[in-house]
Amino acid sequence: MTLTLTPEFFRGIFVIIVFAGLALWLIIHTIRNADDSGSMVVKWVISLPLIALILLSVRLFGAPGVFVIVLCAIVLSILWTPHLGGLFIKPLTSAFDGGDIPPEPRPAYSAAISKQKQGRYLEAVADIRQQLDRFPTDVEGHLLLGQIQAEDLKDLPGAELTIEHFVAQPGHAPKNIVFALYSLADWHLRFGHDREAARVAFQKIIELYPDSEFALGAAQRIAHLGGAEMDEVKKFNVVEGVRNLGLLRAKAVDLPAEQDPTRLADAYVKHLQSHPLDMEVREKLAVLYVENFQRLDLATGELEQMIVEPHQPAKSVIHWLNLLADLQIRAGASYETVGHTLQRIIDGYPTLAAAEMARNRLSILRLELKANQKTEPVKMGTYEQNLGLKKSS
Repeated sequence: MTLTLTPEFFRGIFVIIVFAGLALWLIIHTIRNADDSGSMVVKWVISLPLIALILLSVRLFGAPGVFVIVLCAIVLSILWTPHLGGLFIKPLTSAFDGGDIPPEPRPAYSAAISKQKQGRYLEAVADIRQQLDRFPTDVEGHLLLGQIQAEDLKDLPGAELTIEHFVAQPGHAPKNIVFALYSLADWHLRFGHDREAARVAFQKIIELYPDSEFALGAAQRIAHLGGAEMDEVKKFNVVEGVRNLGLLRAKAVDLPAEQDPTRLADAYVKHLQSHPLDMEVREKLAVLYVENFQRLDLATGELEQMIVEPHQPAKSVIHWLNLLADLQIRAGASYETVGHTLQRIIDGYPTLAAAEMARNRLSILRLELKANQKTEPVKMGTYEQNLGLKKSS
C-alpha cells in the first residue's frame, strides 16, 4: 500500500498536532494550578485511556461499543464534574472574591502595635524596621516608628531622623509630608519642650510648599509657638469668642471688664507685625476694633487681608465674610454694604450650602438691620475715639 502525500494528509497531520499540543497544554496547566497536583495526575492517568477507548470503542466492539462509551462517560463525569462546575461558576464568584488574583502585598504592623501596648518597645521597633525593609516608603510605618521613638523611648533625635528620612524620599503626597512634619513638631513641643525645634519643622513645610494652604497653616502654627508679642497677648487672658459667628445675628462680643482694650489691640498689632499670617489673632483684632472702638474701617481691613490671601480654604473665607457682615450690622452699615458682603459668598461659592444660607439671610436682611437699630447703642468711653490705632501689616 502506497502512502500518498496529498494536501488532505498534511491537513490531517496538522490537525492531530494541534489537538495533541492543546491536550498537552491542558494537562500541564491543570496539574500546575491544581490544589493537589498528585490527585490531578491520577485523574489524567485514568482519563486518557478512557478518552481513547471512547474514540475507538465503536470500531473495536461494533454496536455494543455504545454501552462502553456510556460507561466511560460516567466515569469521566465523576472525575471532572467538580472541575467543570467550578470553571463555569468561577467568573461569577471572581467578581466578589477577586478570583485567583493574588492580594497586593501590604505591610503588617499588628504585631508591633501589640508589643508597643505591652511595653516591649525595642521589639516593636525591630518589627517595624523589618516591614520598612520590605516597604521602605510606607507612610504608616515611618509615623509609627517615629511615634514609638518619641513617645515611648523618649528618643527625639531618633524620631527626628526617622521623619527626615521619610521626608527626603521622593514620590510622597504633600499631605503625608506635612502630617509627618506636624507630628515631629508636636513631639518636640510635648516631650522636648523645644519651641525652636518645632519652629524648624514648621518652617520646613513652608520651604517645601511655599504659597500653599500648607504654608499658611505652618506659618500660623509658628505664630502660636510663643514669643514676646504672644506672651503679651496672653497676659490679657482672652476669652474664646462665639463659635460659628457667621451663623448668628449681630451681637456684642463682650470683653472682661478688667481688660484694657487699647493695650490688647496694641499687643495684637505688635504680634501681627511679626506674624502677619496669624489669622486667629487678626480675626480677634477685627472684632475688637468694632466692639470697643467702633472702627469698622479698621476691622474691614483686617478681615479683607485674610479673605484675599491666596490659598485660603473656602470654609475660612466664608466664615470671615459672614463675620464681616455681622460686624457691619453691628456698626450700623447700610443694607447695600451688608448685602454686597453676603453676595460675595453667593457669587464665590454658588455650589456650597453656605451660598443658600447667605441667600436666606439676604432675604431677611432688612428685618435684621431694623432689629439692630432698636438695640441700645454702645456707650463710648472718654478716651479719644481714634486712639492712634493703626492697621496691622
